[in-house]
Amino acid sequence: MLLVADIGGTHARFALAETQRGQVRALQHVHKLSVRDHRTVHAALTAYRQMIDQPLPRDASLAVAGPVGGETIEFTNSPWRFKPGDLANAFAFKRYTLINDFGAIGHAIAQLSPDRLAHVCGPDTGLPNTGNISILGPGTGCGVAQLLRTEDTYHVIETEGSHLHFGPVDAVDDDILGDLRKSHARVSAERVVSGVGLQTVYRVLAQRAGVTPEHVDDVTLWQRALAGEDEHAVAALKRFCLCLGALAGDLALAHGAQAVVIAGGLGLRIGAGLSDPEFTQRFTEKGRYQSMLEAIPVYRLLEEEPGLLGAAAAFLQRFGGP
Repeated sequence: MLLVADIGGTHARFALAETQRGQVRALQHVHKLSVRDHRTVHAALTAYRQMIDQPLPRDASLAVAGPVGGETIEFTNSPWRFKPGDLANAFAFKRYTLINDFGAIGHAIAQLSPDRLAHVCGPDTGLPNTGNISILGPGTGCGVAQLLRTEDTYHVIETEGSHLHFGPVDAVDDDILGDLRKSHARVSAERVVSGVGLQTVYRVLAQRAGVTPEHVDDVTLWQRALAGEDEHAVAALKRFCLCLGALAGDLALAHGAQAVVIAGGLGLRIGAGLSDPEFTQRFTEKGRYQSMLEAIPVYRLLEEEPGLLGAAAAFLQRFGGP
């Protein structure tokens, strides 16, 4: 058994991965803990150990929402931070690996069967057996990674690609950028295409319509948008998906991708929005390279726990198995 974790800005997921002959067979004792309910990673992991009421495995693989490297891991959208060596000593890990959370999703996609993907746009030819695949998706933040497949193996390239500049496409996008510039000297794409980004889009669209935006928290706003209960929230979600399409196309060009996969916690929930023809238009409208983008297949990841599966796969790729 292998302890696996997928730790984001809002939730920390833990599980025990059953592995055999270098393959992930099953996930057991899957639990999702709220980050705000636990002061540290140590506290959350201790709580998980109490939940399953058994000793933790000596091998562990942690996917974390932030850059991996150095003596201290700091999360991009969470106050949590920890030193990997201290964590390993505290829980007696014999072997462990750390990976970016979207790097973990890259490992998961390399292992998953085609039926765990839903076609969004472009030719429905499946993911290429060789070549580069761009992976991105909104959640608390917005993750970006690359999956490079070769004839006999694969490589996952972890990136922070969502922190490139937000690129407006029309006047509405200009207003979104202007609104964010009031509080941020530099506006990254993640400021728009992430869980908190919907709030900004909602506010700007309401103001453009001459309506005073209602003050609701992010969770309520997303619930209203997905349920179709508020016309301005629905419009904000539509615009959110357009901005996601534009970012996906930009990253495909930057990565030289042969395919794109939309993942992330919110990516799993906004499936209908990605089917909008305007999402495809934003993805492909890249001037002289439009025909290139039109030839790239785009899929949506359907797997519920890709981070946990990917964390296990990353460990197995590195160590060969517990």
